[in-house]
Parts: sequence; C-alpha cells; structure tokens
Amino acid sequence: MNSLHIGDLTSSSVIQRYPDNPVLDASRVPYPTALVFNAGVTKFNGTYVMVFRNDYGSTEQKTLEPHHTTDLGVAFSTDGIHWEVRPKPCFKLYDQEIIRAYDPRLTVLDGRCYMCFAVDTKHGIRGGVAVTDDFENFEILSLSTPDLRNMVLFPEKIGGNYVRLERPFTVYSRGGMDRFDMWISESPDLKYWGNSDLLLAVEDVAFANDKIGPAAPPIKTKHGWLTTFHAVDIDPARGKNGWESSWKKRYTAGLMLLDLNNPKRIIGRAKEPLMAPEVSYEIKGGFRNNVIFPGGMILESDGEVKIYYGSADTVECLATAHIDDLIQLCLND
Repeated sequence: MNSLHIGDLTSSSVIQRYPDNPVLDASRVPYPTALVFNAGVTKFNGTYVMVFRNDYGSTEQKTLEPHHTTDLGVAFSTDGIHWEVRPKPCFKLYDQEIIRAYDPRLTVLDGRCYMCFAVDTKHGIRGGVAVTDDFENFEILSLSTPDLRNMVLFPEKIGGNYVRLERPFTVYSRGGMDRFDMWISESPDLKYWGNSDLLLAVEDVAFANDKIGPAAPPIKTKHGWLTTFHAVDIDPARGKNGWESSWKKRYTAGLMLLDLNNPKRIIGRAKEPLMAPEVSYEIKGGFRNNVIFPGGMILESDGEVKIYYGSADTVECLATAHIDDLIQLCLND
C-alpha cells in the first residue's frame, strides 16, 4: 500500500495551462450560481460543447445551498476557448428519491451525444447514461445500482460492445477504507452493463493513497486509447484548504494508454502526474483547494490536445499539450 504522505507533486513539462484561465466561472453564467466546474466537453457537429456543473450559494459568505439545488448548464464555443452560456440550465434531476445529478462527461457516438453523470439518491450514489441531440432534451438510458460514479464512455464500440470506465465504491471489500479503484465494463445496448474487470488500483499509482478513477473520456490514437484518470492523496496534516473547516485531500491527473482492441489491457502509463495543483486558481480561494479534475479531452487536427478540467471545485479551466508528447509520457515511463 502507498505511504500515507505523498509529498510535493508537479505537473508534466508537456502541459501548458491557458494563460487566461479560467475559461468559465460563475461571473460569466447568465443566472445566479456560485461554483461552475467538473464539465464534460466535446465537439459535436463542428461546435465545441460544454455541459458544466452548477452549485448554488454565496461566494462572499462561502456557503452553499442544499445539494438538491445543483443542476447542469450548457455552453457553446467556436474555438474551444471563448464560451457562450445558454440562458438557463439544461439538466436537473430531483424528486422524492433523487437528490441531484452532477459531474457530466460527454462522448459523441454514432452522431449523437451521450452524457454520463453521477446521481445522489437517498439510497446511494448511482451512475447514469443519457443521450441528447440538442442539449435541451435528454433521454436517460440507464441508471446503475449504488454505489457507482465517475463513468465515462469510449467513443466507439469495441469488440461489438459499448465500453465504459467507472469507479465503484467498494467499501466493504477494501476493508472499510477510502480505497476506490478504476474498473471497466461492457454493454450491448448502453442499458445493461457487465463483464466488469479491475483496470487500475490505488496501490498501482505512486501519487495516490486514497482513490483513483476515470477523468475525461478516452481519445483514440494509432498507439491506443489515451486515457486520463484522477488520483487522490490524503494527508491528515492538511488543514483548512477551502470553504470547509477541513479538506485534507489533493486531486491530481494521471495518464495512461489502453490497447485499441482490448482496453482492459494497459500498454503504457505515465509514472508521474500529468497535472498537479500548482497555480493560484488551483491552490487557493476555491471551495476545495488543491483539486484538478479533467472532464473533457479533445484531439485537434494539428495534434494539439485540449484538456478541460475543474479547478478547486470552483471554476473550469483549460490546458493543452501535443498528442505525441502525451503518448511518449505513457510509453517512456
């Protein structure tokens, strides 16, 4: 098992943060919201689309409204940098059983846009899959049993099946500790899921001692499926790092390459973080500081990869790197 104290971490030298980050924050949303983060981002019909999480509250008083007020907004862009937000949220779940839906991830499959999302319920956290063509009307295709979240879809069928990455909450089988790992499952129809296997465990990652799981949906390259994951380390010595009285975790981003025909096989993985919290909007002034969480990754025709990530659970940011450099990180380490 990894040591309790991980120590200082830095981002890879191949990563370039957008100099005018964040690309979206609460001040640019045309309705009252406090936190705008953990967005799913993709290109759909030639336009960049971002579906982002809204948490409501007061930034001045550093307080949040009850969880059931959370919803999802949507924004569009022609360049992936400057975003126009629709005048009202696009997706919300709330009833006698469901508390909220949040943390969307977008994947384009066969000309339609699919959205994975987390759902807090009174009986556990569930993972959902929905599909939309206009980001106004969503058809929910499936909801998992508790406890499952951080699901992301691959952008095409593999071996005749749909494939997704996911993070179960395996509390009992991991000794009651906060040890959550990354799994992979298959489906013939996006509704019924199974043939599940462990893909990557916490103890496999040198910069995690708490949990790992999917981040942005994978992108296809000739070398394999380029895949980000989130990695969390916890340090009891950390004190107040945000709005809460105590926040002892740090979220970083890892990178790995999965086999094109058998994504249950890891063919390369960067041994150091791809991104770690370092700059001001990642390490101070946020709801939960020291958090980087990629939710979207887009490969451009010139080889640039745009990586969109939630920062400090407060704003949405952008980093870039060249596809060749990212692949080399996986294959050289």
